[in-house]
Amino acid sequence: MRLRAILDLGGRDVYWQMAIDEALLVLRREGLIPDTLRIYRFKPSAVTIGYFQRVRDSVNLGFLEEAGIPFTRRITGGGSVFHDENGELTYSVVLPIKGDLTDVQESYRIICDGLVKALEKLGVKAEFAPVNDILVQGRKISGSAQTRRAGYLLQHGTLMYATNLDLLEKTLAAPREKLESKGVRSIRERVVTLEQVIGRVSLEELAEALLQGFAKSLNAEVYVDELSERELEAASKLVDKYRDPGWVFKR
Repeated sequence: MRLRAILDLGGRDVYWQMAIDEALLVLRREGLIPDTLRIYRFKPSAVTIGYFQRVRDSVNLGFLEEAGIPFTRRITGGGSVFHDENGELTYSVVLPIKGDLTDVQESYRIICDGLVKALEKLGVKAEFAPVNDILVQGRKISGSAQTRRAGYLLQHGTLMYATNLDLLEKTLAAPREKLESKGVRSIRERVVTLEQVIGRVSLEELAEALLQGFAKSLNAEVYVDELSERELEAASKLVDKYRDPGWVFKR
């Protein structure tokens, strides 16, 4: 397969980034764009909340408001995520649901293998941990989430290369039961960054490793492109949704 790749490393706010991901899914479903991988940054740092989560159970709302950290709800499931503008890259991919991708768990394994292979290229041994995590040295370095619509899927996820873990721990709220099930006492104990493992890696080097990793995992010929006017226009019609308290606090 041929896979279009968009490197969007300049950074956009959380509302635009989520609107663009949804726009790509809509346009792919309508047959207006090809299979697409996007690698991007949040700027400023932000939090996204899983579609099925209750806001007050998922984040430390008082701290977010006090610190002025923006947040919104995703259209994908999964848990709340802190996106550090100086320490985290996000990928998203829109694909038709066919072959091995028809099985949800297998689709996570195949797509997340792009992250495993990217980390291998950087000299880091990583493993996929169902349902949707990537572990390094037994700790989480990446999590992913997915939604499916009319025969197409959107999956997006994180790669923490230098995330400020003090800030991450202040922004997110994790139920004690969930932490205990992972054998840890705090969010910080559960996660690791690439910088902690191999030192600082440049954004460009990391993005290139991700391109190569997803090319392998999806058995794809990757070519680099830019967001089109059509895609930006479609996203502009969705962006207000992600700013709307009615959407953000629907649960």
